[in-house]
Amino acid sequence: MIVNLVVLLACQLAGEVAARGLGLPVPGPVIGMALLFAALIMRPALAERIAPTTSALLAHLSLLFVPAGVGVVGHLDTLGQHGVALIAALLLSTVAAIMAGVYVFLLVARLTGASE
Repeated sequence: MIVNLVVLLACQLAGEVAARGLGLPVPGPVIGMALLFAALIMRPALAERIAPTTSALLAHLSLLFVPAGVGVVGHLDTLGQHGVALIAALLLSTVAAIMAGVYVFLLVARLTGASE
């Protein structure tokens, strides 16, 4: 299992090094995931080897959300005082982001001459 974790972390490290070293606009973990995908395609035995480790990691993925839950519980008084404003800001910013995406899509479609 340790070797499998080293393989996963080495791919992430390689992605981070590539992203920062080459100044790429893609996050390092995404590049690392692409490298891992390429390695799994080139060596199917590697996929079989790391499958139990990755399954165990995915089974316990919810543990990553514990710090966020603790933060929410720790600031319940703030949520009680400003809950309505926080929900309104969350909803409005979500709608604004979606609308911005729509307008950018329409602008790009118009600039590229894509038909409706």
